[in-house]
Amino acid sequence: MHDRQIAAFLAMLAKGQDNALLRFGLGQALLADGKAAEAVPHLRAAVAHDGNYSAAWKLLGKALAERGDKEGAREAYSAGIAVAEARGDIQALKEMRVFLRRLD
Repeated sequence: MHDRQIAAFLAMLAKGQDNALLRFGLGQALLADGKAAEAVPHLRAAVAHDGNYSAAWKLLGKALAERGDKEGAREAYSAGIAVAEARGDIQALKEMRVFLRRLD
């Protein structure tokens, strides 16, 4: 479904482009295609590039939860909640709190 988008992102990576937004986009496309396990390393790279990227933390938590790693998802959501609180990203904060509660 998102094959073209995924291929385009992978081509950018192959050319040496690498940043938080690229990794987030690739992770998001992979996750949308039901490839949570493949999305995780790219979403981890996104937050490694920019630890204040609350949307990347949220998506990382979702990908980890979808692949069955509840503890990893808890850690990602908790880190994302701290980032969202510090940045005043109210919507992401609310969503991650809900997702965290649903894990339990």
